[in-house]
Amino acid sequence: MERRLDQDLDRVRQALLKMGGMVEGMVAKATQALLDRNNQLCTEVIEGDNQVDHLEIEIDEACHLILGTKQPTAVDLRFLVAVMKINGDLERIGDSAVNIAQSVEQLNEHPPLKPYIDLPHMSQLVQDMVRKSLDAFVRRDAQLATEVCKGDDAVDGLYKQIFRELLTYMIEDPKTVTRALHLLLVSRNMERIADHATNIAEDVIYYVEGRDIRHSHGSDLLKAG
Repeated sequence: MERRLDQDLDRVRQALLKMGGMVEGMVAKATQALLDRNNQLCTEVIEGDNQVDHLEIEIDEACHLILGTKQPTAVDLRFLVAVMKINGDLERIGDSAVNIAQSVEQLNEHPPLKPYIDLPHMSQLVQDMVRKSLDAFVRRDAQLATEVCKGDDAVDGLYKQIFRELLTYMIEDPKTVTRALHLLLVSRNMERIADHATNIAEDVIYYVEGRDIRHSHGSDLLKAG
């Protein structure tokens, strides 16, 4: 029974990593579509979302089956809870990649507003965060997960910088508004991807150490009660 449980858990782990690779690839492809002005890449990102959605359902169903039939121990229970939460964040990363691709399709109908320097850098940062959060999950590495959480500040800072720059474009020349707004949507979705990667890292820390670091003052409220 224990060996069968280990096999089931490993299948869930592999499916989650497959999903992680898929959504990371979608983010990379959406960014490349922006740089190359390539609508075909946009289409591939958008069409790939269905596969991510199906995989999310399969992973959730597999976790529920294990919970209902295998009586997992405490550490395995934390693993399954973390997987179900990470699963949801990965699906939302896929959704954000689709949003980026849809904005790129609109941008490709107009001349480029500006050379793209900050957005590719921002995309690389968020892709690294996604990859490292999943590496931390595989290695059970809470320290690496903590580094991912700290990396979110750099992405937030870059997003604010891009926001200010695009706002300046819109104020100085109303003809740039449409393009600037779509670029703002691209950067906003990248910032959201970083948030989801941070959530994954927090779930890894919960899985490895049994600590819930979200809303760190929540435990104080419970103690006060």
